[in-house]
Amino acid sequence: MDRNINIIVGLKGEKIVLINDIRFKGKKKEDWKEVEDYLKEYVGEFYEIAETSEKIFISSEFPDEYTGSESRLSLKGAVAKAKANAVQGIPELVQIAANREYSANTKKKHEKDAKYGWYRYDVRFALPVYDDKSGEVCRYNIFFARMLVRHAEDDRKYLYDMLAIKKETSSPLV
Repeated sequence: MDRNINIIVGLKGEKIVLINDIRFKGKKKEDWKEVEDYLKEYVGEFYEIAETSEKIFISSEFPDEYTGSESRLSLKGAVAKAKANAVQGIPELVQIAANREYSANTKKKHEKDAKYGWYRYDVRFALPVYDDKSGEVCRYNIFFARMLVRHAEDDRKYLYDMLAIKKETSSPLV
């Protein structure tokens, strides 16, 4: 897996995963099958959240949930491209996850896979914007997302999805 990722600190002290390449570049639509195949490379791995020392596992269900969830199906334009390209920084996004928030499971369909509830964390990532003429990076757009983690019956926490992805309106990284 070829990745060009850094973790930087923003002006307000928040950690941001800097994704230096746009891997999924579809002009009209993202190739979500290609994104799903990329995510399969993470299955079986686990990563640790620096703030809480929690281990977050990547299950075989994650690629399908990430690419086929209701929240993903409603995405359009730059936000859809952001979700597709965020997959390159999954290990680092887990590492910088902050502001843990718990909610109990309320859906019968998740009785086992989220028996002990759900956790949401704040994450930020930046993607390059290229100059149309030169093809060089002219700035980075910063995105905010909520990382969704399920606490399963086996007492492990599994990455489930990235929700509420929004482009931050503050000044982009130059």
